[in-house]
This record gives sequence, C-alpha cells and structure tokens, in this order.
Amino acid sequence: MTHRPIAILTALDLEYQAVRKHLANVRTYRHPAGTRFEVGMLAGGHCQVALGLVGKGNQPAAVLAERAITEFSPSSLLFVGVAGALWPAIGLGDVVVATHVYAYHGGTSEDDGFKARPRVWEMSHEPDQIARHLYRSELWARRLPTGATVPKVHFGPIAAGEVVQDSAVSEHARWVRQTYNDALAIEMEAAGVAQAAHLNRSLPMAVVRGISDRADGTKVTSDGSGWQPKAAAYAAAFAAALAQELAQEEHHREPGSAFEQRRGSPMLDGVRNVARDHARVGAQIGHVHGDVTIGQLPGAALDPVTQLAELRHRLTAARKAETVDEATATAAEEEIALAESLLDAGGHGTGTALIALKRLRGLLADVSALASHVSSIIAAVHRTL
Repeated sequence: MTHRPIAILTALDLEYQAVRKHLANVRTYRHPAGTRFEVGMLAGGHCQVALGLVGKGNQPAAVLAERAITEFSPSSLLFVGVAGALWPAIGLGDVVVATHVYAYHGGTSEDDGFKARPRVWEMSHEPDQIARHLYRSELWARRLPTGATVPKVHFGPIAAGEVVQDSAVSEHARWVRQTYNDALAIEMEAAGVAQAAHLNRSLPMAVVRGISDRADGTKVTSDGSGWQPKAAAYAAAFAAALAQELAQEEHHREPGSAFEQRRGSPMLDGVRNVARDHARVGAQIGHVHGDVTIGQLPGAALDPVTQLAELRHRLTAARKAETVDEATATAAEEEIALAESLLDAGGHGTGTALIALKRLRGLLADVSALASHVSSIIAAVHRTL
C-alpha cells in the first residue's frame, strides 16, 4: 500500500456523500485555515483517500485543491461530481471522463465579436490509460449501487466556466457549442482543479462527471426526477475504482521497489559505502549499505511512540526558550497527539500517522534539531511496516 493518499474533491454535498460511501474508517482532518477534510480507506481496497468539499466555481476549487495538495502531498488528484450534457448522445446518468478541461471564459472582446482565448489542460496519461482499462473491463461496475444499470462511459473534453448553463438556444449556449464543439459536458469547477494540479509539477489529475441534466432548459425537471444523486453515485463509483488502481500503480513505483533496485543509478553504481557497528554518517554520496538510520538522534529509542513522548518534552523546552512560537508549538502538539493515537491503533492508521509526522516535520523545519528528531521517528515507523 502506498502511504501517499489519493485526494478526491467535490463541489456539492451530495457529490461528497456519494464518494464518502466508498470510504471506511473515516477521520476528520482540520486544516489550520478552517477547511475540514476527511481521511479514510477505500472500502474493499488498500487506498487511502483525503476527501474535500470545494464549493461552486473554479476559483474556490483552485484554492482548495492547492490546499489539499500542499497538506496531503497526494499521489493523484481526482475531481468528482455531476455535469450537464452538451450533446443528445450523452444520456442522463452517463459518466464522462475528461480527456481535456477547457477554461472557456477566457477571451478578448473586439468590434467584430468575442474571440475565445481558452486555457486547456490535458488529462494525465496514466490516469487516462487506467480509466480506459476500467471502462473496457467494466471492473468499476462492481462499485455501483446494488441493482444499478451499468451506465455508458464517455471520454472527451469538458468545458468549465463560471455560469450554470440551462439553455440550448441562448447566445451563451450557441457560443459554447460553436467554439468548443467537441466538449461533451459543461460544469463550473474542473478548470480550477486542473490549474492547481498543473502548477504542482503536473500532479496526475482526472475529472469524472456523472450527467445529471442536459444543459438545455430541462434541469429543473431532471433534478426533480432524482438524476443528481444517481449521476453523483455513478461518478463516485468510477472514481473509487480509478483511485484504487492509481494507488496500486503508485505502490509499484515506491522507492525500494524491485524496479528501483534493478534500475540503480548509472552515475553511482560504482560507489559503495558500508557502515558497520552502528556507525553514524553525516553525509554520504552513493548507495549506503549497513545498519544506518538517517536522522537518528544519539541514544534515541527505536520505538516511535517513545520517541514521540521525548519529542513532546523537547518541544515544551523549545517553547519555553521561545525558539518555537506559540502557534507553531500548538499545531505541532496536535500533530504529535494525532500520530500517537494512530500508531497506538496500528493497522491502516500507520499510513495516516506518517502523513501527520511529515506535516509535523514541516512545522518544525526551522528548528533543525527537532526536525531531525521527527525524521528519526518517521524512519522508525517505516521499519515497523
């Protein structure tokens, strides 16, 4: 199992609930700015998920996507929910996986009309390949609600703007169809999420939308017929299957995997450093062989919980000495308490404890001795896995 979670974001509460039904052992995670995420394990799998609600609109979606990326360092980012279909061939309840996301409101207004200047983000190659495999094999259908008919799955561009489109004949509707005539669906948040993923070293990102209306003036009727929760459930089922497969791929690429060991480094394969008798190494170049712990403090216990107790004492001393400010110390103490409870619980909680410890290391980065202590705890946790 990978220790890096998959981040899944939604815009609406019903979309959030549809995804949450696929999670087990859910815990609330409070961001310092007030945002509340939930972290849990994908039911029936070994994928850890950080779930968040961004609200309507591309701007809040971008801000909270960035917040989720910074806080959880996810291996992939999924945006899941409902959308309006732009063409009759896309039926209610169908699932659309975005091959591209158009931010369609960019443009320039000139005397002879409005000229589009869109921004476009392409779906990452690996999620695209996995999504198509899930579609061909219909393996994702196992996660559908009991008794549900397997909906069609489409791959194509999605248009993301700043208005709810509910007309087939308005000037706006005609302009979208004329300018973005390969877009299959339209919504209001995917461009913000795609932008955030792009700015974070092109984090693998996918947008999965269930069709809840036709964006043609019949939205009230479609919503009244219950298509929103149905479409959200279908999109969530596909996204859950996609998250599980993405987590498996990340696991195969983890440092220390057989592939990484076979590949080696052409620059360093001729260098061999051997440390014996519990030698402590300040810095080495190349592969390190022997009983070496990076960042281990002299005499520090190997038991992570014991080390956390020692860290708490050192943090208290640093707080009194004013080498750590009150706000940082308070936040650090919360992460220590969370990590202790998760390590005591064991099992799947260990992966979440590692995330808490990494956040703790970031909080204490300005105090090298404390940050080094946290690094030794992280190393000790890894040895227990």
